[in-house]
Amino acid sequence: MVGKIKYWTFIQCIIVLFLFTACARKRSNVSTGIKAVEEEPVTNSEIDEEDSISLDTINSKEADDQEINESAQNIQGVEIPVIKQKVPNQILKRYAYTLSYNKSTRCPNWVAWKLTASHTDGPYRRKDFQFHEDMDVPSPRAYYSDYSHNSLGLQRGHMCPAGDNKWSERAMDECHLLSNVCPQFGDLNGGEWKYLEEDCREWAKDYKTIYIVCGPVFYNRKHITLGEDKISVPDAFFKVILRLGKNPQALGFIYPNKDCSGGKARYVMSVDEVEKVTGMDFFSSLDDKIENEVERKSNLQLWN
Repeated sequence: MVGKIKYWTFIQCIIVLFLFTACARKRSNVSTGIKAVEEEPVTNSEIDEEDSISLDTINSKEADDQEINESAQNIQGVEIPVIKQKVPNQILKRYAYTLSYNKSTRCPNWVAWKLTASHTDGPYRRKDFQFHEDMDVPSPRAYYSDYSHNSLGLQRGHMCPAGDNKWSERAMDECHLLSNVCPQFGDLNGGEWKYLEEDCREWAKDYKTIYIVCGPVFYNRKHITLGEDKISVPDAFFKVILRLGKNPQALGFIYPNKDCSGGKARYVMSVDEVEKVTGMDFFSSLDDKIENEVERKSNLQLWN
């Protein structure tokens, strides 16, 4: 009897020991699993995603604030004029400018562009590019040969100048399209007109962005023509310039197509006056109050 009791006591001890060992292993596994979850590292992608959301929110707010401050100043297409007269008017959008082409005169009615400080210089030079015909306009159209060996002293006068397009190879190439060119007397092309172009680049540096429209002026009379394709020779050239910002200002100029002297102060006028001569409405997308205010003045001192 005593032997049986000892035997069963021994069996119970073994069972208890087995159960204790099993429980210990289970606890160890559970503990290890929890520890692994707690120490699992957060990936960089998760951190970046959270941070990017936060930064996007901040950047979005800053962009909204900037847009509010500049929305009235940087108006899309503010440089594009409205022609009030009934003339041929083929709109051509180029990389750096927009123009209205007149198939009757073989000249643009106007050429308009936005000039920024960053576009006032660059690696591309005029000497590396050639004038070429614009295949987008109908024949008859201007060819390089139309300007060659003329006895009048007329040159290929850029409207949107090469000096404003050094920043881009494509822009420089397109500004040499003959649809962006008018017959211009050499003394004007290399003189006062050139000086005004240089002033515009300086103003773009000073004011970050300016808007420019220029083109030929044809008075109501018969005009001489140039070359076999009979390109009309303008009587004069206009240019209007707008800057926005806290103190919007605009200037207008008309230069006769001949040797000019005396500096830009001799040829400056209000944009309103240029509109009367050209029959165009400039900067019409501006708020009427701002448009009326800037277009009635012609104060060069506000630009120097």
